[in-house]
Amino acid sequence: MPLVRLQKVIAEAGLASRRKAEELMVAGRVTVNGKIVRQLGSRVDPERDKVAVDGRVIGEEPKIVIMLNKPVGYVATASDDRGRPTVLDLVAGLGRRVYPVGRLDQDTEGLILITNDGPLAYALTHPSHEVPKTYVAMIHGHPGRTALKALGDGVTLEDGRTAPARVRLLGAHGGNALLELTIHEGRNRQVRRMCEAVGHEVLQLKRTRVGTLSLGPLRPGQSRRLTEAEVESLRRAAGLIVESADEPRPRPAREPRPRPAREPRPGPAQTPRPGGQARPGGQARSKGRPGDTRGRGPGRGRQEYGPPRRTK
Repeated sequence: MPLVRLQKVIAEAGLASRRKAEELMVAGRVTVNGKIVRQLGSRVDPERDKVAVDGRVIGEEPKIVIMLNKPVGYVATASDDRGRPTVLDLVAGLGRRVYPVGRLDQDTEGLILITNDGPLAYALTHPSHEVPKTYVAMIHGHPGRTALKALGDGVTLEDGRTAPARVRLLGAHGGNALLELTIHEGRNRQVRRMCEAVGHEVLQLKRTRVGTLSLGPLRPGQSRRLTEAEVESLRRAAGLIVESADEPRPRPAREPRPRPAREPRPGPAQTPRPGGQARPGGQARSKGRPGDTRGRGPGRGRQEYGPPRRTK
């Protein structure tokens, strides 16, 4: 396996962002095979070298996060005792143990994550982290303002009142309507039960967004591995990265270069003009007429905007 930068190994383990990992290395909190490593350009072999942060050893198995557009008919579990197809059947051949993140009903399609990153999976699904999840629902009937407000404020279900949600009416299709709902809870069949509580049955349901991640052009059954930037963005949305790492890095200050001294250039001859006194640079100040204050005072040549000043 090719050598990988040490800060990248730490970031992929979910312990910190790359920038924070560099700070940990400089502070002497990172060890490789028991030795402190402070050099930022250091590279390691994740399969052979033993990397630890504050004494916590990073697992040898690299983390992976996959986004899948789950089709209808698949269950979001690692295995099913009833023999139904699972989402893992659509991402076979990874060579490592992975599992789906959160719930997505068999008759619901859309975005679901599959990973072997336990801390990330927990943070994305636990309600205390309040990671938003967006759904598009085709419902029977046309909801009025009262129903839309109830969905937004929270409705009472058999397992308690739901948290406030963001609700948007996208349009109407015959006797049905299209709703967009964004929630941060993960109760069983929550969106369907919320709509039924206000008198509208869900006919079709699709999850389009989780945190900062959007489904995009993926077709049902297709999947792709998330980029490092997308995974880091998810970690931020889940509260796993809380430091202000999005601020630009300060550049090292440069010493100003000394400029060679310039000799003063000889100015034009000062020639007095009729009716005025000579000024440096050959310009003459006009005496003007008695009582004429044009051209005098510190405000000469300035144009002011806004309402006129009041005078006493």
